[in-house]
Amino acid sequence: QVQLVESGGGLVQAGGSLRLSCAASGRTFSNYVMGWFRQAPGKEREFVASISRSGGLIYYADSVKGRFTISRDNEKNTVYLQMNSLKPEDTAVYYCGAKSLTTAQLIRDIRVPDYWGQGTQVTVSS
Repeated sequence: QVQLVESGGGLVQAGGSLRLSCAASGRTFSNYVMGWFRQAPGKEREFVASISRSGGLIYYADSVKGRFTISRDNEKNTVYLQMNSLKPEDTAVYYCGAKSLTTAQLIRDIRVPDYWGQGTQVTVSS
């Protein structure tokens, strides 16, 4: 079992920045591919960014490329999502997901993660 706890969400004006964190516990964090996903009201959960075990491979959804940066610190068992130039359409609950036997490319599918955090709300005002 892996326990994931997101933090760092909040209310921010358009153009602002937030940094989300996802702290993992329970198993060897470096064994897990990690992803960030989000779900806006009335919409399905969607992929945002993913990172391989070593951090060497990273993928982003087109909607966040150039604005968001995913990173991980395997010593701290934490994955981060730096979000800059936020837009109102970025408003959503943000979740981190984890799976060990996969790749950063495959975890983009929301059906892939075995473990999910509880989510953190991000609200961007216009």
